[in-house]
Amino acid sequence: MIQNKGDTVIIKGSKFMYVWMFLATVGFLLACIFLIIHGLKFNSKYSFLYLGGGIILSPFYLYITLWSLPGFIPGKILLKIVPGEHGTVITNKSKVSIKNIRNIDLVRNPLNLINDIVIETFEDKKVKIRTYNLLDDGDFQVIVDQFIFPYLTDNARQVWDRKIDLDKLREEDNYIRQEHKIE
Repeated sequence: MIQNKGDTVIIKGSKFMYVWMFLATVGFLLACIFLIIHGLKFNSKYSFLYLGGGIILSPFYLYITLWSLPGFIPGKILLKIVPGEHGTVITNKSKVSIKNIRNIDLVRNPLNLINDIVIETFEDKKVKIRTYNLLDDGDFQVIVDQFIFPYLTDNARQVWDRKIDLDKLREEDNYIRQEHKIE
């Protein structure tokens, strides 16, 4: 999930989340097709329920599956972070200086139910990084706290500290914030 290549940290989705997303999208789509096929056989008194459930739910799961497909590309890099005093967050479409980050958050898109990393800058720009639900909330918090937090401005640090619960991260992810000395 996290790879260090020189001074760059590469963030990819975890294998567990790949399997989880595959089961949640393609698995439910196949289940809907299964319900429709068995509903069309009319072998049971529940055939109409199978048919109705499959027909009603299959467009929703097809929609979710199509939105998630780009995330299933093997080796998909979600973002790159170059930590440091003059560090940057690099995506496929943009590059944001860490000192320019006012707020960073993981937000669920209500239309496609996919989490996006939203970075707000001091220049009032919003950069959205699609994660395809391959990055867990706890992993996101650890990544930001470990690689971005030490180089944020004081106000952005205060905003980030209000968002996270370090005790919960210690319990769930075994993460303890290191004291960073910026030179």
